[in-house]
Amino acid sequence: MGLIQRVIEQRKIPTIGITLQKEVTMKVKPPRALFLRYPFGHPLGEAFHVRQQRTILIDALTGLETIREPGTILTPGYVWRRHAFD
Repeated sequence: MGLIQRVIEQRKIPTIGITLQKEVTMKVKPPRALFLRYPFGHPLGEAFHVRQQRTILIDALTGLETIREPGTILTPGYVWRRHAFD
């Protein structure tokens, strides 16, 4: 994740990764990341839950606009199958 993001960022294109493993992400040090405490295989949430998936994508895109400190990992705090998305 981190290497690919850095190469793209060198071309002045901002990137953000969505990760399910915070410890690994901290070691890789991508420019920006969104960490979710979700099971492997579900980086955008539960299948067919459009509101949940849209919220995660909006969070990621917002991170592209707002993160100024390289290496920042956003943690929105969603809980798998317990968080209500409006």
